[in-house]
Amino acid sequence: MSEVTIRRAREPELAEVGTLTVEAYRASGYLEADSPYALKLADAALRAREAEVWVAVDEPDTVLGTVTMAPPTSPWAQVAGPWDLEFRMLAVGAAARGRGVGEALTRAVLERAAELGLTGVVLSSSTEMTTAHRIYERLGFRRTPDKDWSPSSGTELVTYRLDLG
Repeated sequence: MSEVTIRRAREPELAEVGTLTVEAYRASGYLEADSPYALKLADAALRAREAEVWVAVDEPDTVLGTVTMAPPTSPWAQVAGPWDLEFRMLAVGAAARGRGVGEALTRAVLERAAELGLTGVVLSSSTEMTTAHRIYERLGFRRTPDKDWSPSSGTELVTYRLDLG
């Protein structure tokens, strides 16, 4: 993988982050064209106000991928306990796939959770996102089927957790 830096998204990048997120979900077949969830994915500015939006960038500062981190008090946390960091909307642009960007973003989530003094990291994922599931499991995440849920009819989400000890 060429040099990639993980950092907080900057305000002027938020529209691009939203677009990248929507395009990544659509390109992978996880988002239908008329899905209302596309509006949430596109609104990185709102996420940045209510959670933490992070990006992976290369040497010329091109945004390659993004992840939203929701600390325990964030309205973006859906399955987190009081000592968990939850992450959502992990997306890697088409041109950066296969370069380890998704794993680098996930590792940044783990580092951020430790930095915040939290004891676990949790996430919800679509059942179809098997490539992401392999990354999570390789990093030590374990399935938590008792927390699986459905945000809307026809959408089933599986959950994962990593205890930071």
